[in-house]
Amino acid sequence: MPAHAPASDPLAPAPSDPLARERSHLAASRSALRAMREDAEALDIRDVTANWVNAIVLQAQIDDRIKSLADLSHTPLFFGRLNYLHAPGATLAEGAEGEQFYIGRRHVHDAGGDPMVIDWRAPVSQPFYRASRKDPQDVSLRRRFGYTGGELTAYEDEHLSDPGEASAVSKLLQQEIERPRVGPMRDIVATIQPEQDEIVRSGLSGSVCVQGGPGTGKTAVGLHRVAYLLYAHRDRLARTGTLVIGPNRSFLHYIEQVLPALGELEVKQATVDDLVARDGLEVRAQDAAATAVVKGDARMAEVLRRALGSHVTAPAEPLMVVRGSRRWRVPAYELAEMVEELQNRDIRYGAARDALPQRIAHAVLVRMEQAGEAPDDRVQDAVARDPAVKAAVKQAWPPVEPAKLVLRLLADPDFLAAHAEGVLTADEQKLLLWPKPFRSMKSAKWSAADLVLIDEAADLVERTHSLGHVVLDEAQDLSPMQYRAVGRRCTTGSATVLGDLAQGTTPWATRGWDEALTHLGKPQAVVEELTAGFRVPREVIAYASRLLPSISPGLAPVSSVRETPGSLRIAEVADPAAAAVAACREALAHEGSTGLIAADARVPALAEALLAAGLPYLSPGEETTAQSRLTLVPASLAKGLEYDYVVLDEPAAIVDGEPDERTGLRRLYVCLTRAVSGLALLHSAPLPAALA
Repeated sequence: MPAHAPASDPLAPAPSDPLARERSHLAASRSALRAMREDAEALDIRDVTANWVNAIVLQAQIDDRIKSLADLSHTPLFFGRLNYLHAPGATLAEGAEGEQFYIGRRHVHDAGGDPMVIDWRAPVSQPFYRASRKDPQDVSLRRRFGYTGGELTAYEDEHLSDPGEASAVSKLLQQEIERPRVGPMRDIVATIQPEQDEIVRSGLSGSVCVQGGPGTGKTAVGLHRVAYLLYAHRDRLARTGTLVIGPNRSFLHYIEQVLPALGELEVKQATVDDLVARDGLEVRAQDAAATAVVKGDARMAEVLRRALGSHVTAPAEPLMVVRGSRRWRVPAYELAEMVEELQNRDIRYGAARDALPQRIAHAVLVRMEQAGEAPDDRVQDAVARDPAVKAAVKQAWPPVEPAKLVLRLLADPDFLAAHAEGVLTADEQKLLLWPKPFRSMKSAKWSAADLVLIDEAADLVERTHSLGHVVLDEAQDLSPMQYRAVGRRCTTGSATVLGDLAQGTTPWATRGWDEALTHLGKPQAVVEELTAGFRVPREVIAYASRLLPSISPGLAPVSSVRETPGSLRIAEVADPAAAAVAACREALAHEGSTGLIAADARVPALAEALLAAGLPYLSPGEETTAQSRLTLVPASLAKGLEYDYVVLDEPAAIVDGEPDERTGLRRLYVCLTRAVSGLALLHSAPLPAALA
């Protein structure tokens, strides 16, 4: 694509050397960023704070500002440039002269306050992602920059308003997508496509569900959406909070550097297990698949609601409150009416329990007023705290510990049957019951699904704190009860749900997004589908897509934009371990990362073979470096990860390692689609028939 030199600058290199001019602007921008950081570091707050509390808060804000102004040497400060025909916001009649903007990961200004780099999230940057020859959006030139080791080494131009220039695929864009992967997950801010940008910039008030096959960038889109929302609604989200939820710790470690690279430092990350964890309760058991399916079923919410409600009983005795020399009697029928009214309001158990003593106290105050007294709010509060009132409330509406409630349901068949009647079948109830009941919460061997039930019960007692925005990744693997647990964290906020129905590898995997979003409490969420693949080579994704009719009928296959001849190699071998070692050596001869993916049961033998061959390896979640580029990946942890080259060991063993064939084929689909540049598939057993 042709070059276009920036506007004249008497101190800049000659117009005949536009690359040198861009390097000069990069150096000047880095100097300006350094000056911005030094200004922040030099701030003296001693004379502007009223007290030590204000000083601590203000200093923390300054420290965050300093962190956000760090210059990451490995991250390009800007990756693009826009030349506008007219000043943004000006009308054509005004004839305003066009302006030039450099687009980067954060805003940088010079000593005079003039922008040197514009944040990619700013409105003026949007045409960098969405402008086209059909819709140039007043852009005359879009320039992309290429970097090597943090140094600006190339650029290419598109003259969007020039009808004589032929359309062409961006080579720099392609190179950026294909750049070898070493280290944590990269941000995609320089390569965001129009359909991705629409999702990234969608509003905070609405929830979005992104269905995306392997390599469509759904995870990066979700993370960039968080960064955009924090930019556009910073004050609101600073108050309400944001959270990114991933499937496991390895995955969260893999993605944790994306947001800091975009200047966002305060976004919390967690797994669903982290969300429902409770002090003193450890996960020490694993449910059988059939049991886990029942515990994860949304019907369990009704069983818990009934079980909790059974603790409330209508008072059978009147209440006598003594105040000085007077006694005030509240009859049993009136107490029962108060209890029934609170039950009918369908408010949380704890809130109703807190309201009952005030209702009783109000009834006593009415009697006092009828007797000619003039009690005030202080008297009502005193009556509500009266020992007789407390005793009556405890008997009618006793406190309930959520973990004890779940313990009883799982240990007492009669209690479970009484509250699961008409909801769960007798066989389903048997699956829930512990073979040998535990006596206490601490001695119980809780499973991960049990803690989700306890979290549901806790929310029935007391409302769960809600955040402003939650991103839920790999959502297809959640049970309905897990969706409810996540949904409780954003009842007053919004959510971005990311997943791929074809990659669901749990027995309770999501069957459809409409159902999942209903359990999440966001039935009105917009469902967007990404079908253009940018990561996985066309040959590899086409081979993996052979499994779709078996694992997710009707789901559109990913159409990869990258054709990479030779990226797929399938070999039948006699000695799988030796072949895997040889294939890893071959892959490591190339630049970038290598992942050896195998069925969990085969990992120990492959680990031994790698060490015997002198090939050290990392575990998933450990950061790859230039010296350590080989990772040994159990199939159960492969989801969400990516490697330049993948060696896939014994597909049939991956399928056989799951409870059923469909889940096994879905796990295989995940493993087949982890490669960015090349996949070597090795097998000694026959390949699954679905791949034929």
